[in-house]
Amino acid sequence: MTHLWVRAEQRNNESRVGVTPNGVATLMAAGFDVTVEASDNRVIPTADYASTGCSIAPYASWPEAAPEAIIFGLKELPDDNSPLHHRHIMFGHAFKGQVSGQTLLRRFRQGGGTLLDLEYLTNDTGRRVAAFGYWAGFAGAAVALKCWAAQQAGTIAGPVGAYANADALKAELNAELEIAAPHRPNALIIGALGRVGAGAADLCRAMNVATTGWDMQETSSGGPFPEILQHNVFLNCILAGPGTPVFVPKTALSAPRKLSVIGDIACDPEGDYNPVPVYDRATTWDAPALRVHDRPPLDVTAIDNLPSMLPLESAEDFAGQLLATLLELDDDKNGVWARAKSIFDTHVAALQS
Repeated sequence: MTHLWVRAEQRNNESRVGVTPNGVATLMAAGFDVTVEASDNRVIPTADYASTGCSIAPYASWPEAAPEAIIFGLKELPDDNSPLHHRHIMFGHAFKGQVSGQTLLRRFRQGGGTLLDLEYLTNDTGRRVAAFGYWAGFAGAAVALKCWAAQQAGTIAGPVGAYANADALKAELNAELEIAAPHRPNALIIGALGRVGAGAADLCRAMNVATTGWDMQETSSGGPFPEILQHNVFLNCILAGPGTPVFVPKTALSAPRKLSVIGDIACDPEGDYNPVPVYDRATTWDAPALRVHDRPPLDVTAIDNLPSMLPLESAEDFAGQLLATLLELDDDKNGVWARAKSIFDTHVAALQS
C-alpha cells in the first residue's frame, strides 16, 4: 500500500496545499494510505481532511514518518542540514545551479532519500503535468502594478498579503491605481503564450493595462530588446534555461527608458540562466519591491510564492491538475515519476563534494 504523507508547510506566508480533501478521498478509494499533518495555517482546515477518514499527524512530524512514506509538500523544508531519508515530493529549486539547491541535494545524498521535484513532473512531450503558473502570473502582475502605483506617489511598495479571492485582489488594486495617476501604465509580457503569461495578461486586462505579448518568436534573435525599455512595466513569465537570452542587462539601469518596474514572476535570481540580472535576491511579502536604480527609479519585484496570495484558488487548481499523477505513484503508467527520479539521480551524481 502506497503511503502518502501530506506535510504541513513550515514557511511563513504559505497556506497552500497540493491535494484537497476530495483528492485524499479519491486516493484512499484507490488503495492509498494517506496521512495529513495538522496545520493551523493551511487554507483548507484540518477538520476537512479528518472527515475523509485519513490519519491526522502532529504538525511537522514528517521526520518520524515510516521510511516507506512519501512526504508530499510544496515549498522548501527547514534549512537545518539534517539528512533526508524519505522520498519527498516538493518544489526543490535544486537543479539549476542554485547554491541552496546544492545544499539540499547533499542532504538527500547523506540520508539516502530522493527528491521528486514538482517542477520536473512532465508528460512524454515535456509539458508539466501540474503547475501554479496561472495564479503566479495573475498575482505577480498585481504586485508589479502595486509597485508602479507606489512609484507615482514617490514611495516604494509596502507589504502584500493573502486575499480571500481574486475579486478582492482586483478591487484593492484598481482602487490603488485610481489614486495613483489619471492614466494606466503599459506592460510587456514575455512568455505570453504560457500559463504564467495568461494569468498576467488576464490581470492586466482586468486593470485596463495595455499589454504587448511576446513569446519564443519575438525573443529568438537573442537580443538586445530595446522594446522592453519602452514599456512602463516588464513581466518575465518564462522558465529560463540554457539558451535563454538576457532580457534586461545591467546596462539598462542607466540607459534612457520608460521602464520603471520589472515583475520577475519566474523568480530565479540564483539560477545560472537568470534573464534579468539586474538583481540578485528574491523579494518578500513584507518588502515586495527591490529598488535597483534611483533616478529614474527601477524596482524589481520577485516573490517566489506568489500563488499563496490567492491560496484557495491556486491550491484547488493545482491539486486538480496533479491528482491523476499522484494516483500513479505506485505503477507510474506514464513514466512521470521515473523521469523525475532520473533527473534527481543525475544531479546528485554531479555533486562536487
